[in-house]
Amino acid sequence: MSVYNFSLFAEGGPMMWVLLALGFLCLLLFLERVLYLHRGQIKAAEFIDGIKNILAKRRIVEALTVCQETPGPVAAVVKAALLHADDEAEVLRSHVQAAAVLELPALERRIGSIAAIAQVAPLVGLLGTLLGLATTFHAFERDYATVATLSAGMWQALLCSIGALLLAIPAHLAHHFLTGRVRAVVRDIEWSGNEIMRYMLTEYRQTGAEGAKP
Repeated sequence: MSVYNFSLFAEGGPMMWVLLALGFLCLLLFLERVLYLHRGQIKAAEFIDGIKNILAKRRIVEALTVCQETPGPVAAVVKAALLHADDEAEVLRSHVQAAAVLELPALERRIGSIAAIAQVAPLVGLLGTLLGLATTFHAFERDYATVATLSAGMWQALLCSIGALLLAIPAHLAHHFLTGRVRAVVRDIEWSGNEIMRYMLTEYRQTGAEGAKP
């Protein structure tokens, strides 16, 4: 059965190998992005609550250590806020926003490549289809068209079209899935940044001011 499948694949012509290479690359990119985003996505609400509990005890160094040991962009943004805990509100906000902006390229990396593969695959399949049709018409022109020759050209045309769609459809779905995951992480970043700033500019500083009174 495997020999039959390989021979059927080979009948698709050289463009089938291009589609196979693109499919393998797309799979690698997708798996890498899924693992990266899974590792970087934490339960933001629970993480912020834990940081607040630590800060309530005025243990900012411990909070920084927790951020350092926690993977993902949410922890990086919270860490930026903690490092500037005593700065003015505008300075604190600018550092938190800068930390968030630095995290975005890492989240979106390689997702564009998956989208490019999804867009290029149908064009590669179309090229293979046209090559198959050109082979068939060339056989007619040379007056040596046999059933085997015509069949080979049509097989190449059909298999390239099928192979391109089999690659493009999952690639589009993969891109949509990863884009959704990135949006979810970005929402966590925005909420965490706003929440930690609100806490530090109100409750944290009020507690510190009360503790400093004689």
